[in-house]
Amino acid sequence: MLRVSLDGKKVARAHFPTRFGEFEILGLENEVDGEQAIALVKGTVASPAVPLVRVHSQCFTGDTLHSLRCDCGDQLEHALSEIGKSESGILIYQMQEGRGIGLINKLRAYELQDQGVDTVDANLQLGFEADQRNYEFCAEILKFLGVTAVRLLSNNPEKIKGLEAAGVSVTERVPLIVQSSPFCRDYLNTKKERMGHLL
Repeated sequence: MLRVSLDGKKVARAHFPTRFGEFEILGLENEVDGEQAIALVKGTVASPAVPLVRVHSQCFTGDTLHSLRCDCGDQLEHALSEIGKSESGILIYQMQEGRGIGLINKLRAYELQDQGVDTVDANLQLGFEADQRNYEFCAEILKFLGVTAVRLLSNNPEKIKGLEAAGVSVTERVPLIVQSSPFCRDYLNTKKERMGHLL
């Protein structure tokens, strides 16, 4: 059973002003397996509120280096902007780089993609599942924050299934639409056609 640690050494809280608005930032750790995540919280999110929520998987290449091979960085900024404008919202930043395969393996997948392999088959050729992410810890973070129902900013039906299976109701899926680059068109087509993303 995954749990958010209540040990004060493993839950850090601080005021966090950004260009998207003022948030509270929390650093959280799963006391069972050590998985870590960050939550940015805007306003009063505990039930009966139904906050706007984004579960964002770490993408160093897209979020930090502004890669055009994916739309992750643009999605992160759009989500922060929408949550910043809302009365209440949460962005959970999961440390699950490359759909859970890690940064170096993601770069190995890039290498295969440069040879014409799509993003799903690249992961499979490297010995991983197409998507290894798990959303149980995210659901536990939401419940830790007093949230049992969310409006989810996402194009990925697996996130909806994952949160609901872990006890968080998704009352609405809010599409996350960003301008795409020509460099990531094949990537987005693969997400739509092979992974069921709602683009």
